[in-house]
Amino acid sequence: MNNFWMILSQSYINKFKTKVFMITTLLVAAAIVAAVNMEQIFSYFNDEEKETKIAVIDQTGTMYKPFQEQLAVIADDLTVVQTDKTEEQLKKEVEQGVYKGYLLLGRTADGLPTATYKAENITNSEISSDIRQALQSLKTMEVAGKFQLTNEQIEMWNAPAAFKVTALAKEAKSEEELMQAQVLVYILLFFIYLSVIMYANMIASEVAIEKSSRVMEILISSVSPVKQMFAKIIGIGLLGLTQLGVWMVAAYTALSAQSEGSVVDIMGLKSISLSMIMYAVLLFILGYFLYATIAALLGSLVSRLEDVQQMMMPLTFLVMIGFFISMYGLSNPESPFITVTSYIPFFTPMIMFVRIGLLTIPLWEVVLGLGILVAAILIFGVIGARIYKGGVLMYGKSNSLKDMKKALALSKDN
Repeated sequence: MNNFWMILSQSYINKFKTKVFMITTLLVAAAIVAAVNMEQIFSYFNDEEKETKIAVIDQTGTMYKPFQEQLAVIADDLTVVQTDKTEEQLKKEVEQGVYKGYLLLGRTADGLPTATYKAENITNSEISSDIRQALQSLKTMEVAGKFQLTNEQIEMWNAPAAFKVTALAKEAKSEEELMQAQVLVYILLFFIYLSVIMYANMIASEVAIEKSSRVMEILISSVSPVKQMFAKIIGIGLLGLTQLGVWMVAAYTALSAQSEGSVVDIMGLKSISLSMIMYAVLLFILGYFLYATIAALLGSLVSRLEDVQQMMMPLTFLVMIGFFISMYGLSNPESPFITVTSYIPFFTPMIMFVRIGLLTIPLWEVVLGLGILVAAILIFGVIGARIYKGGVLMYGKSNSLKDMKKALALSKDN
């Protein structure tokens, strides 16, 4: 048993000390903090002291003043300046940076307001959007004036239709809660997806490296292959939980520092329920053990590191399929297809999490899904241990799943 703990601690400590692990953990933690504070980061790059000026040529002689008033209501950071200069002169001033662009105000054959905005490039859609809204407001005011509408009538005209969506079930989530849950589920799904792929590949690669360096022959003489496999799985699993813990602490710290009214607060990420976090961690652990067990047996079949990726392709495809089905489930969680696939153990960690996050499903369905997943882990654990026991004794080129039969035969002989 001491050998088991020795391999477990070695698998954990050796990977924990690597520069790749440290850099990846810190980079993702920094990315989480940056994503949460994206609004503030963008504000640092906005030069508030420098006005965005746009020159205006009023070809009608009457539109500039009302247009300026409408634009001031919509965009307080956009300044328009009326000018009598020609377009050629304004083009040069735009090139020199005096103006961001220039605007031509005119009227259509029906007498309605029209405008043409010209700039060096039109990548800044915010400016053109503000101009379009101001022009639309001006058009509305003029048309309303022709029909002699009062201000109250204009407000009624522009007011959006009242529309509500109400769930009949008592425990169903509201529209706001559903939107918040979708954002949270998407973020956690992404982490589960990446983590499972990353750690499963890590286990397969480590086994292949030990075989290629002949270290495996020394290990087999002192520790049984089955103990080796589960020691590596648990060791790297603890490494994954460590990394996940660091990321959660970074996310919690960044979210706690957010003020009320921020985008993060509006999206509801500051009020993540404890149950959601517990389900995310539980499904991550179970999903990891399922895929890690399969990854260990696949890694035991190859003797060269370059063959690992080819052998891992079927497993990677399974994780990807589960992720894409989950993306579909975000918009249609009540689909029978989503319900059925949530009980397929390869997809349960992600798809069941979608259902838990977006729907109010009976507890027995959650327990059933988790029970099937645990049963699959035990089955693959038993089969994987046998294949691993024979696979670590196999050398030479191996890139076919047919080699599992050879591995099982070798495990019976030993």
